[in-house]
Amino acid sequence: MPRYELCVILKAMQRPETAAVLRRTVETLLERGALVRSLESLGERRLPYKISKHDSRHTHGGYFSVDFHASPKTVSELLGHLERDIDVLRPTVLKKDPELSQAQCCGGNVRDDAFRE
Repeated sequence: MPRYELCVILKAMQRPETAAVLRRTVETLLERGALVRSLESLGERRLPYKISKHDSRHTHGGYFSVDFHASPKTVSELLGHLERDIDVLRPTVLKKDPELSQAQCCGGNVRDDAFRE
């Protein structure tokens, strides 16, 4: 399964409500067979511009990042679910590149002793 990162902006809420939204999101992933690696809070801050969503205007939001493995079908279902969630302002899913090994990164066919004199 490919690795993805969900970057989500939630509307400004108290901690219990924010936790409930994140719990719903992670449970949605798990129900669809995803493997969640980490959940990170990036803090609450002022939005770069006002966002109108679900008949409300928002100026502040909570930023969160979820690192997970899932099938592409699961990702499209997750985005549909998050677009309907009234507490989510902006969901974005990014596909992460597979990590490069040291040999791929540094041109694995070059020998170290070729540069020694």
